[in-house]
Amino acid sequence: MTNLYNRILPTMLLLLSILVGCKDKDPSPASNPDTNISNTVHYTQSMESFPNPERGFLHLTAAFSEGSPLAQSSLQSLRNDNISLVWRLYYFEKFKQIDLSQAQLDLIQTDMDNLRSAGLKCVLRFAYTNNSDDGTDAPIEVVERHLDQLQPLFEANADVIAFVNAGFVGLWGEWHSSTNNLTDLANQKRIVTKLLEVIPSEIKIQLRTPRQKRDIFGEQTAMTDEVGYSDADIARVGHHNDCFMASYDDYGTYDNPNTDKNYISQEAFYVPTGGETCPPSGVDAADCEEARETMSLLKWSYLNLDWYKPIIDGWKSEGCFEEFEREMGYRLALDSTTIDTVVSKSTPLDIALYLYNHGWAPIYNHKTVSLVLSPASGDPVRMVLDVDIRKARPGASFNIAETLDLSDVPTGKYALHLHIADQFELIAERPEYSVRLANENVWDSHTGWNDLFQTIEITE
Repeated sequence: MTNLYNRILPTMLLLLSILVGCKDKDPSPASNPDTNISNTVHYTQSMESFPNPERGFLHLTAAFSEGSPLAQSSLQSLRNDNISLVWRLYYFEKFKQIDLSQAQLDLIQTDMDNLRSAGLKCVLRFAYTNNSDDGTDAPIEVVERHLDQLQPLFEANADVIAFVNAGFVGLWGEWHSSTNNLTDLANQKRIVTKLLEVIPSEIKIQLRTPRQKRDIFGEQTAMTDEVGYSDADIARVGHHNDCFMASYDDYGTYDNPNTDKNYISQEAFYVPTGGETCPPSGVDAADCEEARETMSLLKWSYLNLDWYKPIIDGWKSEGCFEEFEREMGYRLALDSTTIDTVVSKSTPLDIALYLYNHGWAPIYNHKTVSLVLSPASGDPVRMVLDVDIRKARPGASFNIAETLDLSDVPTGKYALHLHIADQFELIAERPEYSVRLANENVWDSHTGWNDLFQTIEITE
């Protein structure tokens, strides 16, 4: 009897421990009304080309002193060609020794108004000459005075200014020569300091060569996250290249091409790169393979379609133009989302969004990222997420996981959307300035929201 008891007792204790262990585990949702029910949705990537703010192919439009404004009809038609940016270059050839006229300032404001009406932004540059026979620019004091005059325009129109080329110096404002010693390092520092002073802090500027940035700031190494995502002046200065892939050193853009390209590649996690090509000199025209490799390395965000056209036409004939149109700049797409679908007001809502940046570059300007809860009737509820979308790096996953407080949200059923809106309130609700995700059937062109195909029921 004792032997039988000794054999049975361990078995009974084991069964008892299993039962106790099962009791200690989380109960099923059906037995506990406070347990949330989650749902996972997977998404299909879209290969469609479409415009998104502050990125992509653009057109260069130049205006001479007190010239004609951008045509509203032309601007409105650009979006049909997947254009969201205009490169606007103002020549101040009449004002090399005097203040800008009111007519000149009014021209710029009219352009900004027209861009806003059409749903576009611009890359700005200012210069004093495009005439190689008379390539005179202005004295440094005049440049600084002109920037003071432009400051109210920068502030009033920051919402439609994507980036600003440093400009002002030499032929085409390209910083490679000057008749007023503006290429002297001391004057370069004065111009960059003034630009950063008069241009709102939300806007980044761009210099012509990596050497210029290193010399001006006295920093020889590329930025890291600690500096790149900070409010430091150096974190507001990017790069533009006006002879991209056109020679061994891109017409003097690089001192040491390999070293300088690696420097820009790291910098471009935080500050934009863009520009235009040139007639090739000493090298073959950049084919699709070279262009893809170089633009991906340098995280290219925008490129002028108007110069140099034989290069652009070559990409079209080789069949890579549409690929470049898609991948230039950022291109965010959802992989999946997991979201609680039934939750009480007293229980936090857990959301997990898994995205991937298929583009060559990150988003450079701050955006407001919101989860929008849309009821069948009534006003939607917007919940701003604590996320810096600029950190969605190219060629990498980017995940958003948050717990949201629903205590102030009315009970009911809601469809869920993701809205990545412009940081400026004036245009934040406009679809043209919202970020469209590269997924099938998610985009709502009327609201600028991306449908998550998720629903939530909020109970008491």
